[in-house]
Amino acid sequence: MAAQRVLIVGGNGILSWWVSKLAVELGYDVSQITRGQSFDRPPIDGATILRGDADNPASIRAAIGGADFDIVANFRAYRPEQVAADIQLFGGRAGQYLFVSSASAYQKPIAALPIVESTPLRNPFWHYSREKIACEDLLVAAYRASGFPSTIVRPSHTYDGGNMPLPGGWTAFQRMLDGKPIVIHGDGTSWWTLTHSRDFARAFVGLFGNPHALGSAVHITSDEHLTWDDIARLLGRAIGVKPVLVHVASERIARELPDLGPGLLGDWSHSVIFDNSRIRNLVPGWAATTPFSAGARDVAEWYSSVPSRKVVDRMLNAAWDRLAAL
Repeated sequence: MAAQRVLIVGGNGILSWWVSKLAVELGYDVSQITRGQSFDRPPIDGATILRGDADNPASIRAAIGGADFDIVANFRAYRPEQVAADIQLFGGRAGQYLFVSSASAYQKPIAALPIVESTPLRNPFWHYSREKIACEDLLVAAYRASGFPSTIVRPSHTYDGGNMPLPGGWTAFQRMLDGKPIVIHGDGTSWWTLTHSRDFARAFVGLFGNPHALGSAVHITSDEHLTWDDIARLLGRAIGVKPVLVHVASERIARELPDLGPGLLGDWSHSVIFDNSRIRNLVPGWAATTPFSAGARDVAEWYSSVPSRKVVDRMLNAAWDRLAAL
């Protein structure tokens, strides 16, 4: 029996690389559409590389030619026009289309915890989240109208060794080593959920070909809940220091760092706890098994193992100095 054909759009990302790697290991015939940019993750032996850009539907069409796929997973669709193009392109050519949305789409402020898949979608703070909601709306309408076989997946904050959960990459580690304060939004006690990409991948691949997942949404997150102070302290422990923490109102940070403001006010500053019953029902036996105490060591090792990765964001570093001095 031939292996199921899987197309991963955006195959080198923080989620898609792990999904592609696991799918190959499990015997799927995996093709990755990438722009050819390196994210410091090694090529995956056994995956076919196709050149295309998710921002250019014609390039995706040219990359796949006349091929059909059992599974199509798009990790790089951020705007409704991209999803509309996928519905047109893959209608009748994909047994299942998995759209990677975002748990930031859930209503903010959050009215009730834990968050479940039926929690309303509304985020007045972050354009990114509103675009994801618009993408979901198109897929729901297409499923109702024509049976387009979509599954909507909402990850929350995911990471691997190359993705520092605090802003600025190595910047926070260098400040910790220098004894300089780390700026934490609010009072540091809001709850947050971090999920390692390898755990996400096991759940995501478990959805491949699952008829019970069609036409519906599911989020995939860890069940571990940490405060932001906890997160910073675990990162400090991973490099052998006790960080100095300074708490600053989220609104003040957003004014000082406007590029971070929408994500901070529309996601990070809100406590989140997820009910993962649905993904466990869809993928029996799945559980996130990487606690952040271990994940923080992965992050520290990734940055420390290659000197060129130890880059300080000078603008962010200066802004943290200003905020910490207030």
